Amino acid sequence: MTSDPFRIGLLGHGTVGSAFAELLEERAGAIEAEVGLRPELSGVLTRSQGDFGDLLERSDLIVELIGGTDPARDYVLRALEGGRHVVTANKQLLSQHGEEVFDAARRGGVQLRFEGAVAGVVPAIRVMAETLAAAHIERVHGIVNGTTNYILTQMAATGASYDEALREAQEMGYAEADPTEDVTGKDAAAKMAILARLAFGAAVRLDQVSYEGIERITADDIAYASELGLSLKLIGSAERINGGVAVHVHPAFLYADHPLASVNGAFNAVTIESPAITEITLSGPGAGGIQTASAVLGDVVSAMIPPPSLPPPAVEQPIVTDIEFSFYLHLEVADRPGVLAQVAEILGMQDVSIRSVVQKGLGEEARLVMVMHPVLESKFRAAVDLLSRLDFVREPPRVIRVIEETF
Repeated sequence: MTSDPFRIGLLGHGTVGSAFAELLEERAGAIEAEVGLRPELSGVLTRSQGDFGDLLERSDLIVELIGGTDPARDYVLRALEGGRHVVTANKQLLSQHGEEVFDAARRGGVQLRFEGAVAGVVPAIRVMAETLAAAHIERVHGIVNGTTNYILTQMAATGASYDEALREAQEMGYAEADPTEDVTGKDAAAKMAILARLAFGAAVRLDQVSYEGIERITADDIAYASELGLSLKLIGSAERINGGVAVHVHPAFLYADHPLASVNGAFNAVTIESPAITEITLSGPGAGGIQTASAVLGDVVSAMIPPPSLPPPAVEQPIVTDIEFSFYLHLEVADRPGVLAQVAEILGMQDVSIRSVVQKGLGEEARLVMVMHPVLESKFRAAVDLLSRLDFVREPPRVIRVIEETF
């Protein structure tokens, strides 16, 4: 007996879209045996061919993999308002227009699923929205960009420069020809906005997320960090602070016993903290077409089995931007009498306390590498601004956050 078909309209046929189409054909029989419907492609729309209206009429569910916000936003809204389920891996769409999209899904009484938008095959969204739906999540942080994690891993393992490691990532297929969104932290920022929305019910948009990338990281930074027992990762974090929500992405040094310190290569990992569970860390491959396609297909199977599952309407919450961190500070200085004392005095004026110091070199090419005790970022940045004006400081100071906590 042949099962009824479940018709899937596919938007986009690039790396992820083509991998999804192949995976769907390969797994259709197993899915049919599990849910009683046989999934099949009703058509494929790309930016250069196909008619969306026609595809929509012939589909029960739309998979959106074209990326960006235009025309993806229009297509997704039309699909939801037309009573079609939608599965998307589009973090830019959800981080910039998430509330509009969620509202459309509620009005249409259909499912909107987006596991593939955040961390490849790491099921962070499903765990937060379903398994931990009753937990009061205090913080979500993790490595949510496989490209940058691969670059930093190679720099640490081989001593390669940033440019050399980036070229290798591109050759391996982990980085795009234009890696800007990855290396600047924008990709990770969009993903953290989505995670914050799920964790706290906060209407966080991409433009409210503070983010920094890895372009200025040097092999020297990683070498000095190794002397201090630290490893470097691009960390995204969303947390409750003083009645508000803080969401940010930045390079950070971690001590060896932090659960994210050992996540290497193109892997992603997300740590979720709640009083009910203490913490759990989920990890897995984060970069690659087949990995994202697998997450998308999992969402399709979930959408084939009602009832719909959507997060509740968002609540406006204050966005906190001045947060307490430890910091790594790298100063290129002239080695003159009193330099360290003057640096320490300026730091002390802003209530910045030094935890450890490494001094290298002599004469006009000395270096001071320090790790600070936790301090409000505004105070530390004020101190760094003062230090940068001193005549014996030869280059702009380099600053990287340090995460001191362990589990």
